[in-house]
Amino acid sequence: MGTDALPSAGTPVGRRIFLGMLGFGVGGVLVGAKVSDLVGRVMAPITSRDRLGISDLFPGAGGFRIYSVVGYLPKRTDAEYQLTVDGLVGTPLTLSLAQLQAMPPTHLVKDFQCVTGWRVHQVPWTGVRLADVLDAAGVQAGGRAVRFWSFDGSYTESLTMDQARRADVIVAYEMQGGPVPSVHGGPVRMYVAPMYGYKSCKWLARIEVTSDVIEGYWERRGYDVDGWIGRSNGRSDTPV
Repeated sequence: MGTDALPSAGTPVGRRIFLGMLGFGVGGVLVGAKVSDLVGRVMAPITSRDRLGISDLFPGAGGFRIYSVVGYLPKRTDAEYQLTVDGLVGTPLTLSLAQLQAMPPTHLVKDFQCVTGWRVHQVPWTGVRLADVLDAAGVQAGGRAVRFWSFDGSYTESLTMDQARRADVIVAYEMQGGPVPSVHGGPVRMYVAPMYGYKSCKWLARIEVTSDVIEGYWERRGYDVDGWIGRSNGRSDTPV
């Protein structure tokens, strides 16, 4: 689920163990950023090998948890990065990171909320409105939805066209005052502010305009297609 995807059964720490220790992880966030930063430093030797293990269960710096459905952290350099925009568009695009950065930027300061319960407050994000990217490609009349593909080779997500055109849905290349690091889905990831983090596809490789919404990785495993924050538990906690 983007930054907050649960590890798959094939990773060193499975879903059942993750759920069993979830209370510990949430507690780590509640005690504050200093403890989160300390845990991140202590666990760094594990995560630096690009394999996800027990460190998946702990909050990293700033309270984020880092998960991947493929059991490792994919990487592409800024120079290697390309974003494909295709499907039901008039002009398919292949955009480099520099070309994305040259487009009019949007700056947001919004919470990041995981469906499992943890939240990072007031995260600064910079990127390009998804609507602007779609307009550059020219959405055809039959294009009513958008599908996102990760370069991890497994993860996908989707939005309706109305959702995709919201002003708080961006193709993000900066967060927390710097480039989106690979551990958070960089060089480029989606950020869908009003929805749970699994809708914010990490390691974004492709944006496909489709005729209908296509269920993403976690929707095919029972998650809500419309991942509005608060929808699954009745809370009124839309990020501000």
